[in-house]
Amino acid sequence: MKVKAKILDEQGIQRTITRLAHEIIENNKGTENIALVGIQTRGEFLAYRLRNKIEEIEGSTVPTGILNITLYRDDVRVKLKQPEIKATNILFDITDLNIILIDDVLYTGRTVRSAMDALTDLGRYSSIQLLVLIDRGHRELPIRADYVGKNIPTSINEEVRVKLKEVDGEDAVYLIELNKE
Repeated sequence: MKVKAKILDEQGIQRTITRLAHEIIENNKGTENIALVGIQTRGEFLAYRLRNKIEEIEGSTVPTGILNITLYRDDVRVKLKQPEIKATNILFDITDLNIILIDDVLYTGRTVRSAMDALTDLGRYSSIQLLVLIDRGHRELPIRADYVGKNIPTSINEEVRVKLKEVDGEDAVYLIELNKE
């Protein structure tokens, strides 16, 4: 596998977070009835960054939580011999809130479907809005993001890798060419 292109650098990710924060505020007419929920792993760190940016812009704190979807995945038995279970950490009632569900890359839509199932088990939200840093296409389910940082059309032989400082030590988005075997 080789790096084909660096799609976003640290400044590009920061600018994208700022734009997405403004879009959330505008589309929801403020922050009064929203909550941010990041899908582990990179979605959680994007959620915290968005929360901080929204607080900087609006001066109000938005409830923010972390969602683990491991047991909701339809491929849990295929991909993982012993699934690593991390805790969901949503310390607020989601009832009647507009949930902004956050992930790094939108691909087939299966992760988002699993996340929606997990949220439904937690309560009766008003709506779910989807925010992704990267939309790479190739959907298998009829799922569309409400907020997209960047659309990157890809081939099946490519992969988008999001790297965040909190996990990977750097902020960048790479387009990777996979080995054809």
